[in-house]
Amino acid sequence: MEEKSIIKFKKAEFAAKEHIKKEIGKGKVSKVRIEYTPVGEKIIISTNAPGLVIGRGGEKIAELTRILKKKFKLENPHVDIDSIDEPEFDAQIMADEIALGLERFGPMKFKVLAYRTLQKIMKAGALGVEIRLNGKLPGSRAKKWRFAQGYLKKAGDSAKVVDRAQARAETKPGTVGIKVSILSPYAKLIDKIDVNDELLSNLQKNVEKLKEPIEKKTIKRKIVKKKK
Repeated sequence: MEEKSIIKFKKAEFAAKEHIKKEIGKGKVSKVRIEYTPVGEKIIISTNAPGLVIGRGGEKIAELTRILKKKFKLENPHVDIDSIDEPEFDAQIMADEIALGLERFGPMKFKVLAYRTLQKIMKAGALGVEIRLNGKLPGSRAKKWRFAQGYLKKAGDSAKVVDRAQARAETKPGTVGIKVSILSPYAKLIDKIDVNDELLSNLQKNVEKLKEPIEKKTIKRKIVKKKK
């Protein structure tokens, strides 16, 4: 019974998150987190458009709070906004942006939209980007397309710092799946080595230390030969 109640709770939580995203609109919300505190539920909305989410005089926040109380039976929900200053490094916002472009201009423009987004992310300073599209682009049969640039970790612990997201575009020919992976310049890579002046001087010192015993051996050999 406990497992069923946990599943039911998680389904209700997922439904609340999806409803918030739908109410605000595609392309404006990256993530929705719900934290449970003794005084009530804290709903944190990560967005690149905080003004649109809050509304004039906080009317949209008040409407969301009312819906969460009435429809999803939350006791004391408190909506908090987490502003995203650099949306180019947020995979979900970029994936939604491509989806909105495909829905607006159609699948014929998929290459333009993908390359434009790729360049936008890389110009912002990202270390690497990968965009994958899957669907009827533009033919009658579904096809996979991949657009990539820069350095992107695929495996190991360093791959965990890559921001990944999925989106879906409903076009006239059919549904198009979008996957975006971004390696932010702020990501901490375990295997990254910064080649600076300090590192170069240390390497030079190590090389000189290795040379010393070799030079001493050659001098000793010369002395032995002279004695003979």
